[in-house]
Amino acid sequence: MIASLHRTAWALVIAVVAFTWFSGLDLRKLQHPDEGRYAEIAREMNVTGDWLTPRLNGIKYFEKPPLQYWVTAASYRLFETDQWTARLAPAVAGFLLIFVVGFTAARLAGTTAGAYAALALAGCVWPTVLAHIVTLDALLEFLLACALCSFLLANRDGASARETRNWMLAAWAQIALATLTKGLVALAIPGMTLLLYSLFTRDRAPWRRLHLLPGLALFLALAAPWFVMVSIANPEFADIFFIREHLRRFATGEAKRPGPLWYFVPILVAGLVPWLSIAPWTWRASWRAAPAANGFRWQAFCLAWAAFVFVFFSLSGSKLPSYILPLFPALMLPFGAALATMPARRIAWLFGPFAAGAVVLFVAIVAGFETMAPRLADGRTPVRTLLAFGPWLNLGSGIVAVAAVAGWAWLRRGDDRSRTLGLVTIALGTLVAFQTMFIGFDVFRETRSGYDILREAKNAKGAPLDRTVPFYQVGSYDQTVPFYLGRTTTLVAYRDEFAMGLDLEPQRAIPTMEQWIEIWKALPDGYALIPMVDYQQLAGQGLPMRVLATGPRRVLVSRR
Repeated sequence: MIASLHRTAWALVIAVVAFTWFSGLDLRKLQHPDEGRYAEIAREMNVTGDWLTPRLNGIKYFEKPPLQYWVTAASYRLFETDQWTARLAPAVAGFLLIFVVGFTAARLAGTTAGAYAALALAGCVWPTVLAHIVTLDALLEFLLACALCSFLLANRDGASARETRNWMLAAWAQIALATLTKGLVALAIPGMTLLLYSLFTRDRAPWRRLHLLPGLALFLALAAPWFVMVSIANPEFADIFFIREHLRRFATGEAKRPGPLWYFVPILVAGLVPWLSIAPWTWRASWRAAPAANGFRWQAFCLAWAAFVFVFFSLSGSKLPSYILPLFPALMLPFGAALATMPARRIAWLFGPFAAGAVVLFVAIVAGFETMAPRLADGRTPVRTLLAFGPWLNLGSGIVAVAAVAGWAWLRRGDDRSRTLGLVTIALGTLVAFQTMFIGFDVFRETRSGYDILREAKNAKGAPLDRTVPFYQVGSYDQTVPFYLGRTTTLVAYRDEFAMGLDLEPQRAIPTMEQWIEIWKALPDGYALIPMVDYQQLAGQGLPMRVLATGPRRVLVSRR
């Protein structure tokens, strides 16, 4: 038996995780901004056949490399262009990562440690959440974690020379793919982690196992071709990508995503749920764990990895909550080994405060959310939307509370089988709870997605919007509209993240409202999505517009 449960029981656990993980991919419409942006870039690649130069709304977009766009475009071509295929790449990456972490921990510390590390990651909130949102971070996390695991296996005690070489070359290949996902950060994280690990532990041996020359050759063979070809096709690429999107974004606040030094502290705290009251208490022992016979301290390396990710992005001039995602697999690897050696009652004692807090939070949400909703509402999130989310929040927090108490009760029994059942209950309960809340999160789409307003316009016309008629987004840009419209739109009096692309191709937008008004008046027909305030001003000027659909903050009109 593995970790005190029969293989059949583990197969059932895997089936529940798989069903829960993938069943909700098509139950939510894409939301602005990230989901619409990355889904649309891949859609345009698939439609145009240009897989070299990424474009967003028809405009050159060099913020990120193309690997996830390629994977998603291939998913569209293989299956269909839909929200579930847009989410497929991060979801599959997050799911496979559970098994990669479990396999690696099992090879390093035994099958029980592997099972517990996989469970810990499957139930960990932040990796779960971001694996179900269309961003590039889940795929980056997966590839970097694969590189980390390959490196750990290459340096494990007892690895043959051939195994070391093969695992290290695998690590180099995975770093190359991670570079094609999000850029040079994929080199910075493993490289600086190795440097910090060697400085703090005085273990220089891993440097001799890097297989540096063949590794660099493999890295360049995989990563360099696209960068070379896109630079030839677009001479401006290198300056935009390497200088602006890497050096300036890190060193300055040019990206307009500032945050204090402690920005990621609450994200780390929330992201460690449900292991928040246990995991930090294991870090000291994991750092001090005895090295293997060859001197390598894999637990310390994992902690150095996590620490560097946290500090590196805390110092950056640009911060987003998803940036620290790569630290979570690194923390779950030694955490699984720690759980495997920790008595069940000790885990129960550490977990008790979280279980009690989950119950208190559930009661507070049920009793006070409706009262708090008006205080949380703003222009983007009306009170009625928050109240519509309330039942889902109640259900999800209730599942977390029940799973926490039930898991704590299993752990209190004290034997190995109960320890496993307790951890399974906590992990699965948390996963089910947050997937439930994710499904309910679709209520926010009325202000964060273009799906409903486009559907209402289609119903008003009694037919799909004419694809031959120009479609304008005036004074704003909804990332999801081109995706659900199935074609690009023309920007009016809007630049924002398109500034670089529009400097290169100014003909792809209308720079001022005045110019657009003259164009609109001369059109036989057209569509325009306009913020409510701007629509009221234009209507007051007598601009010819027929209202097709109205949302909380904007209006979709036609020329006739």
